[in-house]
Amino acid sequence: MTANKSGAFPTMMALKSNPQNKHHRAGSNGNFNNNNRKHNIPAPSAPSRAVTTGSYVQQTGVTQAPGHQNQYTNSNNNDDASPAVNLSPKLRNNGKNVVANHNGAFPTSTNGNMPRSASRNQLSGSVRNSAVSSNTPQFARKRTDGSQANTSAMLDGDDHNTVHSYNTFAHNNSNNSVGGFVSTPSNSSLSSRSKSNTVSSATALSASDLMDSVKMKGIAKRKRKEYSKDARLFGVRKVVDDLNKAIGPEKRKAAINQACIEFSHNDDSKHNAELYLGAASVLCLVLSMSDNDEEVQHITAALEMVYRADREAVIFSYHDVGAALVPLLLRLLERCERGRKTLAEASISNISKILLHMTRISELRIPLVGHQGMLDALERVSTLPLSVENRVLRMRLLANLANSEGNKVLIFERPSLLEATMKIATLDKSESAREYASAVLMDLASSTDNQVAMAQMNKVLATFVKLAVVEDKVETREYAVSGLQNLAFEKQNRMQLVSYGSGVVLEALKKTLSSDSNDKIRRRSAGALTNLACDETAERMGYHEGLLQTLAQVSVSDGNKDVQQRATLALTKLANSVTIEMGSWATLLDALITASRCPVADGIVSAMFRVKSRSEENRMSMATHPRLLETLAQFCLQTQDVDGQKAAHKDGENATKAIAHLVNDPQNHKLICNKHILAALVHGASLVGPTGVVTRDASILALERMAMDHSNRPMMARYPGMLVTIAGATEREMNEELKGIPASSVTGQPRLAKPLLMSLLVAM
Repeated sequence: MTANKSGAFPTMMALKSNPQNKHHRAGSNGNFNNNNRKHNIPAPSAPSRAVTTGSYVQQTGVTQAPGHQNQYTNSNNNDDASPAVNLSPKLRNNGKNVVANHNGAFPTSTNGNMPRSASRNQLSGSVRNSAVSSNTPQFARKRTDGSQANTSAMLDGDDHNTVHSYNTFAHNNSNNSVGGFVSTPSNSSLSSRSKSNTVSSATALSASDLMDSVKMKGIAKRKRKEYSKDARLFGVRKVVDDLNKAIGPEKRKAAINQACIEFSHNDDSKHNAELYLGAASVLCLVLSMSDNDEEVQHITAALEMVYRADREAVIFSYHDVGAALVPLLLRLLERCERGRKTLAEASISNISKILLHMTRISELRIPLVGHQGMLDALERVSTLPLSVENRVLRMRLLANLANSEGNKVLIFERPSLLEATMKIATLDKSESAREYASAVLMDLASSTDNQVAMAQMNKVLATFVKLAVVEDKVETREYAVSGLQNLAFEKQNRMQLVSYGSGVVLEALKKTLSSDSNDKIRRRSAGALTNLACDETAERMGYHEGLLQTLAQVSVSDGNKDVQQRATLALTKLANSVTIEMGSWATLLDALITASRCPVADGIVSAMFRVKSRSEENRMSMATHPRLLETLAQFCLQTQDVDGQKAAHKDGENATKAIAHLVNDPQNHKLICNKHILAALVHGASLVGPTGVVTRDASILALERMAMDHSNRPMMARYPGMLVTIAGATEREMNEELKGIPASSVTGQPRLAKPLLMSLLVAM
């Protein structure tokens, strides 16, 4: 649309006939968000003077209702991430990708490392190892981790295993946490509408479908006709008509003031009617013809009010007048910032809120970024002396735009905008501004196109570390941790993250995992460490002071079961890559012994003992390690107290097979023949029923190998219950043989009980 020399748009017909902005970028819409929820947006700055209309005198500012709560999905919360860290993903979820993906996934080298936005949050990787695949318990859901994992276990879980993304609807002023984020009441006109404005995902229309419905089926026309006959909307129609007819300055001023009075309410349906009746169009026209700062302030306040409408009405209005309105607002924003007058600050606030209302609609985020001057306006946030409120609004606007998958690369590829975001994140005095800046960085890190480049930027890593460790606000810390998890999703980033700053990333994650008060942050810290663990990083991570011990301790003592599970997974994945040649081998065995007490490990710790005992070079070291044999014996004996629990039987099976592997080394025969191991094997050999077949045969095999050392036989023969148990096994094998049942059709093991019994009887 072409403006005259004064920047005005002279006629309504010109406004209507102007084609839509042609240079809007096409791209996928952000899918981490609940697009039907609204932001709690502060009230527009009110005009400074009272307006008198007949006998009614009212301040033209907007009265505000208590704020409503917006939730973070997680993506993921399911959470791992979105969430975005989809922290949302805010943190992803629905941000889209891990973190976060801010509910988070742990990528793998065996499966494509494509982050998915959380519901953004998520990317998970599978944990696989041929040596463990058949022996490791299966967790229920997401793949968790990176390359070469130690087990086929999969965490049942949320965003911590995923790429996290910011959920825009969760970014409200908050100081509590519900699922990680809780919004406190705020003075927003959007607050009372959380129920009426929510449209189910099953029925919500996409932007293109909606516009097809509006244009092709005449929905907009019918609504205008309906609203034009509604007596309750007489005041709205009159205000729109007066604005359209106002020619002189005085009439225009009176019409604008009356509009501020008429539009100042919290009724969603009425705001919808205002948009369908053309309030935004006529206000845009009047705004284009005004050079008076006070008028600009009042008009933008009125525009902010009408854009509190529902999603469909805002989309319709954007397609109707957005091509003219958005460029006009961006020009006025720059003019106000240059003027720096008292009224300019209020106009800047109003314009920011109008754009923020638009960006809450995910389908509009990509076309909004396509407007010339939008990203320039966002860059100026770190250099202009804006008020705290306006800096926060500007960062919220950027956070919403960054939550769209189609915008992430575009925003990241503007170095000055990324620099401005990091400056706000680390130096701004406003806690909320730092929170939204952290969400922006997390969302950018959820894009697979950005991850490698971001991981190479030391300033980005330093920003995430600082925010994760020193910030007081829960949401800010969560976005930072989710951002690190997102970057760790990409395999080639892992060594860079582990080695950066002599391990400061590992130290930050260790600290948040062990001491952060928020469950989601601890869970995502464990997810980030799981992502980082692989063959290339195992030695550095194993050497990092206190890391293995922290993972083990958290797996046992953390108050949240999800955190315990994820810490155990991180430890076992790292253990899979640690070898006996590494200096952290003994520390690893200590950590696994501690983690053996984890109540929700579901067999992955015992499976790791079994895997490590398969290697001949490990057997002597493991058999002589303090408390390791006692731990294996305890795994075997715990089935006595938890009869029927599948995880306990799996632990017993893994531990018995680990003992059988260890005793296969002749040097260990004497070491392993002790009361703890004998008690475990006697118990295992006496099991009955199909669930105990594998454990029973492994126990007989371990006893047979132990008896190969003649000096062990007298002690074994005299151990309470030994001969009775072996005699029972002999009888069972003989009955199977008489019935023609093949030798151990389940395990393929030959019948060993009879020769074992004979050797023990001879020893007596």
